[in-house]
Amino acid sequence: MRKAEIYYKDDLAGHLTETDDGEYLFQYYPDYVKSYPGQFLTFSMPVREQPYKDKRLFPFFEGLIPEGWLLEIASKNWKLNPNDRMGLLLACCENCIGAVSVKPINQEHE
Repeated sequence: MRKAEIYYKDDLAGHLTETDDGEYLFQYYPDYVKSYPGQFLTFSMPVREQPYKDKRLFPFFEGLIPEGWLLEIASKNWKLNPNDRMGLLLACCENCIGAVSVKPINQEHE
């Protein structure tokens, strides 16, 4: 299982999880839902209490992953398979251009 905290600007908006079964979950944090009900990450994922679930990485997060020559450089430098979309998201998207950033959650201690 791999997880990440998702930030909107400097605010912790929610968390993204890739389960061991290959399912993806995104859930806004309750404090974010309460404080910023209209400040969604993307139109396709409005702020709500219920988690979003899908068998594929959500298109919004796919769009944060580099493409082309930058993807090739990232894949080689971090020795990641270009098809490992969650791995690329965790490795490349902590300092994205734009308001959203992805911070990996280290789970070695669990």
